Amino acid sequence: MKNPSVIVITGASSGLGEGLAEAYAAPGRTLLLTGRNQARLQGVVSACEAKGARVIPALVDVADRDAMDRMLTDFDRENPIDLLIANAGVGYGTGRYLMERPEHTHELSMINMIGVSNTVMPIINRMAARGKGQIALMASVAGFAAITQSPSYAATKAYVKHWGEGLYGRLKPFGVTVTTICPGFVKSAMTDANRFSMPFLMDRDRATDIMVRGMADGRARVSFPWPVTWVAGVLGALPSFIATRLNPLHTKPKLPPID
Repeated sequence: MKNPSVIVITGASSGLGEGLAEAYAAPGRTLLLTGRNQARLQGVVSACEAKGARVIPALVDVADRDAMDRMLTDFDRENPIDLLIANAGVGYGTGRYLMERPEHTHELSMINMIGVSNTVMPIINRMAARGKGQIALMASVAGFAAITQSPSYAATKAYVKHWGEGLYGRLKPFGVTVTTICPGFVKSAMTDANRFSMPFLMDRDRATDIMVRGMADGRARVSFPWPVTWVAGVLGALPSFIATRLNPLHTKPKLPPID
């Protein structure tokens, strides 16, 4: 969508969500920004208001289906949404131990998968009834293949990628555009937690510009940078007996303490 007037961005209190909020902030635009950290979210709200946007903050957990449904439905009744960006997500990087803690795996599933669904589902029928609108889902290049270094994270992003690209064809006849965004490594607190080499690590402003231009063009998939996309795509397309041998293994992790 070239010039959306009413925009919703989840996970807007930091990282890519913060970058997108500031990129879209302008006079004549209404932004509904959600997050879980009140202080950080208020900082983003203030920055966007300084650019002339009307900003409505919402301290909400995307994993709370009822809260998300109420908030989005009530907001859409008063301010029909042009662009909905399901951005909220978490990642724990590759730590020193074999796997993340069980509660981390649970949170990855609840935020990265269920949270995306909770964001999109209340608005799908409403946009379709209007015959216009755009939905963007934040997946990852990690969703192209089974990533040894972060298997739980990669699995959640594979879900978002496939669901978003399936929704593209499902909603296109109703005039609703769906864009699935698949970034590579972007400098943020999330990538700061990684303990492995991150090729083509990109700064947030450059990544944000790529995403905004891709959404404006109505592309079904916005994936970058191309070298990482190409390698991950080939890896995901190969037969498993080849892909598992090519998937790089880094330093052997430690086993956690066993009771």
